[in-house]
Amino acid sequence: MTDGFERGTTSEGITRRRFSGGMVARAALAGAASVALPYVARAQTYPSRPVRFIIPFAAGGVADVTARLTAEKLGDKLGQRLVIENMPGPGGIAAGRVIATAAPDGHTLGLLTNGTAISVALYKSLPFDPVKAFGAISALGSFDLIFATSADSQFRNLADFLKVAREQPGKLNVGTIAVGSTQNFGAELLKSQAGIDVQIVPYRTTPDVVIALLRNDIALMCDFYAGMKSQLLEGKFRGVGSSGLARTPFLPDVPPVAEAGVPGYEVASWNAICAPAGVPASVVGVLNRHLRDILATPDIKSKYAELGIEAKASSPEELNARFLADIRKWSELIERVGIAKL
Repeated sequence: MTDGFERGTTSEGITRRRFSGGMVARAALAGAASVALPYVARAQTYPSRPVRFIIPFAAGGVADVTARLTAEKLGDKLGQRLVIENMPGPGGIAAGRVIATAAPDGHTLGLLTNGTAISVALYKSLPFDPVKAFGAISALGSFDLIFATSADSQFRNLADFLKVAREQPGKLNVGTIAVGSTQNFGAELLKSQAGIDVQIVPYRTTPDVVIALLRNDIALMCDFYAGMKSQLLEGKFRGVGSSGLARTPFLPDVPPVAEAGVPGYEVASWNAICAPAGVPASVVGVLNRHLRDILATPDIKSKYAELGIEAKASSPEELNARFLADIRKWSELIERVGIAKL
């Protein structure tokens, strides 16, 4: 049995060998430090200038508002301002191209959403591969779709709607925003998994869908909580299903669609922050740590909750796994129901 030293016959020998071993240990530590030094230095000097934050949506929407809330706090943490650049466009392609081609130094960040996963599945080709071109940083929050009827509707719950939809194929309409949106695909998934024949009517904006439901032009609306919040609180709309696996804290009386008659149904919407692929791990670590701190604060949690979003950070690995899982989910739906690729 040894204690890690080669023993000599004299105390001098033992001391000499211990000194030699210490030199080796110190040399090894010095070598490790020299390898780590560039990463430490990079983290300490980041950011060296204002950071661009690319958002693939127009100003004023839920994604834009939550991103700006987080960007302000993140800028304070970093000691540099985050400059918001809104780049709306089909499939988030314009914004994605800017993020994908930016220098991988952490001075360009982007808003990544489950809508990006849909674009990967829906478009025949993109000018970049989001899976390879983007580097995950952290999730920002998750939120459910809400299915709602008008308050004076004959459908008191989702089961009532599904019953009539099966008895009268093709008669009922479901309103969503544009084809290819999470809302639209959420309705398509309901139609597919429930085995019903309904018409999914795409509108240009969420307010257009709200008006259609108020006029009873459609029987059911599928959108996010923020888009119909006032109508739900005023009693003009009745929530009949949410897309998560558990009840949303914002509408605790509304059952998940899976509980209300369509087992296995789930659509998890989310927003996150990404960067160009290849950003140094040290910079990713700095950003992830700050985002965890920011998203855990009562102020941010409360402001996100007002929009129906649960603020919650993630590791880069967790975010990447969720992104890949959503690409598979929506690719399978597109193939199963025969949605034409763009």
